[in-house]
Amino acid sequence: MAEGQVQVFDGRGHLLGRLPATVVKQLLLGRKVACGRQAALECLEVFDGIPPPCNRKKRVVLPAALKVVRLKPTRKFAYLGRLAHKVSWKDQAVMATLDETRKEKAKIRYWKKQQLTRLPKQAEQNIEKKTDKFTELLKTHGFLV
Repeated sequence: MAEGQVQVFDGRGHLLGRLPATVVKQLLLGRKVACGRQAALECLEVFDGIPPPCNRKKRVVLPAALKVVRLKPTRKFAYLGRLAHKVSWKDQAVMATLDETRKEKAKIRYWKKQQLTRLPKQAEQNIEKKTDKFTELLKTHGFLV
């Protein structure tokens, strides 16, 4: 990774042992060897959920660490959030509500983006309808090919 580049890794559906190992490996490979491991690891930030500066960035999924790819279908597994809740983690409900509000804001942002891409196409179609008779006239006189 280049200096100052931010990558957001989405940990949903990943195996916990493989995901951190792969992320740290990419972090160490992205840094120069002269900087050392400690300097590379100081650049690493880990969050539970997606904080506001990172919620607009594209999230990266690591196929090599996905549970679906790495585990057999009959293998047993457990979710970290459920296990933490069983041993008295009290922020599960807070994280769920924050995730829901993030999803709602993302839907609104996506809808606005779709509207902005749709408007120029619609304007072009409206203009074509109004200028059809003039383009035909220009074609008959040889100004347009």
